[in-house]
Amino acid sequence: MQKENQPYKIQPADRLSNVSEYYFSRKLKEVAQMNAEGKNVISLGIGSPDMPPSEETINVLCEQAKRADVHGYQPTVGIPELRKAMADWYKRWYDVDLDPTTEIQPLIGSKEGILHVTLAFVNPGNQVLVPNPGYPTYTSLNKILGSEIVNYNLREDNGWQPDFEELEKMDLSRVKMMWTNYPNMPTGGNARRETFEKLVDFGLRHNIIIVNDNPYSFILNDNPMSLLSVPRAKECCFELNSTSKSLNMPGWRIGMLAGNPELISYVLKAKSNVDSGMFKPMQMAAAKALEADKDWYDGINSVYRARRKYAEAILDYIGCTYDKSQVGLFMWGKIPASYKSCEEVADKILYDCRVFVTPGFIFGSNGDRYIRISLCSTEEKLSEALQRIKENLK
Repeated sequence: MQKENQPYKIQPADRLSNVSEYYFSRKLKEVAQMNAEGKNVISLGIGSPDMPPSEETINVLCEQAKRADVHGYQPTVGIPELRKAMADWYKRWYDVDLDPTTEIQPLIGSKEGILHVTLAFVNPGNQVLVPNPGYPTYTSLNKILGSEIVNYNLREDNGWQPDFEELEKMDLSRVKMMWTNYPNMPTGGNARRETFEKLVDFGLRHNIIIVNDNPYSFILNDNPMSLLSVPRAKECCFELNSTSKSLNMPGWRIGMLAGNPELISYVLKAKSNVDSGMFKPMQMAAAKALEADKDWYDGINSVYRARRKYAEAILDYIGCTYDKSQVGLFMWGKIPASYKSCEEVADKILYDCRVFVTPGFIFGSNGDRYIRISLCSTEEKLSEALQRIKENLK
């Protein structure tokens, strides 16, 4: 029995000791506090598209939501209309054939897929190959689930591609899974057919599941590519994709996982014990969004291309070097040698200029000399950010 006046304290699970609060969650609280103090910070940190989905997409959502028969639980496998739309999308843009009934699993955002794929295949103590630099969630979720992280290097002098000679020298006997992300975030390194072919060969020879996270292939990129287009890829590979970036639906949380039926079935086994499907009108609207033609992608890219000029000007003023051929939703620049670290640069820009940019160290040690600028702000905001930096960065 609890004694009177005895302190009552609940301890979190041990698994949380391996991770900290997500950087953006912490930093955005600080930015919010600065804004509450009237400092009007311009955020160039998050890759959350600020433009709306197509009008047709929103119309389908509204029309479907008025129906009386769409508000119940939905199947975890997703509705047939959405799975077919996803399969058609893959065929149209990547020339990849997917069976909508067995080779596609809709997700509540592709971030959820990182969790479910890991739950389905990786045991505590198994090793997982994670890129450095790379999306922090690959590391944090595996730590929470008890996997052992083994980083592999991505380097600027190699176009931010995996170094397969280095990978082959590793002890791979305990490696169960390898995470890849092309087009790459945060670096903007583009997908290469040669890299995809090597990844499939690597996975098959070493009995490693390869998971490519592919949400950026339509952003400022003339050649969308899928890992699953490589022969035999389905034998050992998954691919995650998303409506968030190229269809302007980040808050809707609708993504997908593609792979062979056996692999997909294991993910469904895990996922079906966690959620009860997605709101049907959102699935119907997402199916409509996936019908977007080339004009849609050209339209959003014309906006991002105009914004990118300001992001490049910011990097130029700071003295960063960068690859003009990078693709995706961000600009990734290497900081001048005069700065001790990327965090020093990012903090000076935040506190002196009231502009939030992302320091590259959060993506891994190979990102420590870099900063990242998001293109998810208007030209007006980016122009103002540039002006603030010119006036205040000393």
